[in-house]
Amino acid sequence: MRNPSLPAKLNDITSFIVMDVLEKAQMMESQGIDVIHLEIGEPDFPTPEAVKDAALRAIRDDDTHYTHSLGKLSLREEIANYYWRKYKVSISPEQIMITSGTSPAMLLIFSVLLEAGKEMIMPDPYYACYPNFVRFTDGRAVLVPVNEEDGFIYRQEEINKLINPSTCAILVNSPSNPTGIVYPPEIMQSLADTDQMIVADEIYHGLVYAGQEHSMLEYTDRTFVINGFSKLYAMTGWRLGYLIAPKAYMRTLQKLQQNLFICASSFAQEAGIVALRDCDQVVERRRLIYDERRKYLLSRLQAMGIATAVEPTGAFYALANVKKYTRDSYKFAFEILQKAHVAVTPGIDFGQNCEGYIRISYANSLDNIKEGMDRLERFLEDYEILPEEI
Repeated sequence: MRNPSLPAKLNDITSFIVMDVLEKAQMMESQGIDVIHLEIGEPDFPTPEAVKDAALRAIRDDDTHYTHSLGKLSLREEIANYYWRKYKVSISPEQIMITSGTSPAMLLIFSVLLEAGKEMIMPDPYYACYPNFVRFTDGRAVLVPVNEEDGFIYRQEEINKLINPSTCAILVNSPSNPTGIVYPPEIMQSLADTDQMIVADEIYHGLVYAGQEHSMLEYTDRTFVINGFSKLYAMTGWRLGYLIAPKAYMRTLQKLQQNLFICASSFAQEAGIVALRDCDQVVERRRLIYDERRKYLLSRLQAMGIATAVEPTGAFYALANVKKYTRDSYKFAFEILQKAHVAVTPGIDFGQNCEGYIRISYANSLDNIKEGMDRLERFLEDYEILPEEI
């Protein structure tokens, strides 16, 4: 229901359906019902011990005050070193800003790029919050359907048709939420060749199970990067992220940060330094565990006949194609929750082109995934298949 006392752009903000699913599941659990959580995109691992120790040391040392608005130079230097070590791209610490999670990074970047009449091209399916951030900054999200038969990847000719004088940027999320797809180098190069600004959401970098992910900075310096510590280092509650931007935009971004957020947590920044510098082995062990879960999940989806044609090789998500069962993924997901006690996310949360899918997260134990798939399989065995459309 629209609230006439609110600005129009706030009335247009859509709900984050995965949180509706989570909250319904939590209510069921409070009533004693055992729910398997495969909806939420949050690592089930604890934050590495070295990271926690670094934060505690900082607190004991009274490192609890404001930092520079760009963030501690020591952390920005560590991020620059990380991008050189992993991608062989040279970034100045003056191009890096530490933020209180990746959502503030997104808000800051979208704020400097968008205004009324400006457009940002993005894929459909998309991370559910992207269009809402665009609306909030008075821009327009131009959605490009990316389809299963194309591996959920942009077709360059479709991008070319949409570029116009109002285009301010093209958004790339690789590895992708919700599809788990990793963009190949040739596609990233073709996007760079458009000479448009690129906004690259790289939050799932490091969680790749076949091939290698690439930073958009390898292909063009006309790039804004969104990244952080939540997914790779299991630090969702720490609210620590960062952005990388062309130097020409940094002063404006800094002034916005000073007004909106002041700075990121001082002791969390110390933890971030240790995460980047000392946790490669922990991350690799966990990546292998995620991959084991991924392979198991895909085998079960294939056996149920709902696996997608393309294999997800990044992040910790897989889409399941349930179009033969439903044309309403929202209703279907809540039926699964109510009857099978398995929480999954309806595809419609990620855009109209994701209708007919559900997203399943394998950021849960293998035992829980097995139980969840057993319950889902029993649910589908009793579910009526839709008649084919003529």
